[in-house]
Amino acid sequence: ELCVRVHQYTMLCAPHVSQMAAVEALAGPDDDVTAMIADYDRRRRVFVKGLREIGLDCPEPGGAFYAFPSIRVSGMDSATFAEKLLHAEGVAVVPGSVFGPSGEGHVRCSYATALPLLEEALTRMERFLRSDHNSSDSQ
Repeated sequence: ELCVRVHQYTMLCAPHVSQMAAVEALAGPDDDVTAMIADYDRRRRVFVKGLREIGLDCPEPGGAFYAFPSIRVSGMDSATFAEKLLHAEGVAVVPGSVFGPSGEGHVRCSYATALPLLEEALTRMERFLRSDHNSSDSQ
């Protein structure tokens, strides 16, 4: 009963403190937002360029902070690729198949992390693509 009331008051109506915070965020200076947009743009450019350089075709992301490269060159389905990449190199990606049949042959990669970590992920992904782990008969 008490939990239900707390849930109702916090979920059905925005708490006053949240409303005030939203007003301040919208009315305040955009300096931090501008810097964050530039930082994410840089990460996107570096990461997508890096994916292409290691041989993965990657369309330019249109929003958010995810890249959706094709992994067809690996010869693996997206779930196998994601699992093997995680075990072999410690890089986590989301299989494209979870987004429906048209997502198969792709993986979703987030670039919402520090640039040095993205560069390390690219190094590990390239090593994986060049290794014996990347063969459909080693499944």
